[in-house]
Amino acid sequence: MRSWILTAFLAFLGATAAHAKDAPKQPDSKIAVVENMIDAWNKRDWVRVGALFTEDGVLHSMMSEPVVGRKAVSERLTALGAGIQSITLHVRHIGRIGDAVFVERIDEFVYKGHAGKVPVVGVLMVEGDKVKEWREYYDRAQLMTEMGAK
Repeated sequence: MRSWILTAFLAFLGATAAHAKDAPKQPDSKIAVVENMIDAWNKRDWVRVGALFTEDGVLHSMMSEPVVGRKAVSERLTALGAGIQSITLHVRHIGRIGDAVFVERIDEFVYKGHAGKVPVVGVLMVEGDKVKEWREYYDRAQLMTEMGAK
């Protein structure tokens, strides 16, 4: 009898483990905020990009001074966006540690008639359903060249 119970229990555990492995994972809410931000960039929806920042949000390209506050971020992105004819943020990897979402990507764009591609790593601190801080790491000289600024 004990052998039968043990066999049945082990079969149950095996089936449960197999089911758990095949079950869809719950979406990560912080990654979802970042994916929404990426979608807004890809659609050049600068109003939505700005709205996804907290009121005191920060956009910081690490080679420049940070832009602080939703209004200032929105103004900066609207000015930059005026020259972007197309943009696609190709995500290679995305993951989360605590409140930080890390995104490795290739940004492909046409800016004022100049086509370019730049590898970027972004670190986004997510608070609720908004971005509190977005830090960008890339080669600024390469970006300027790809944008036709050099």
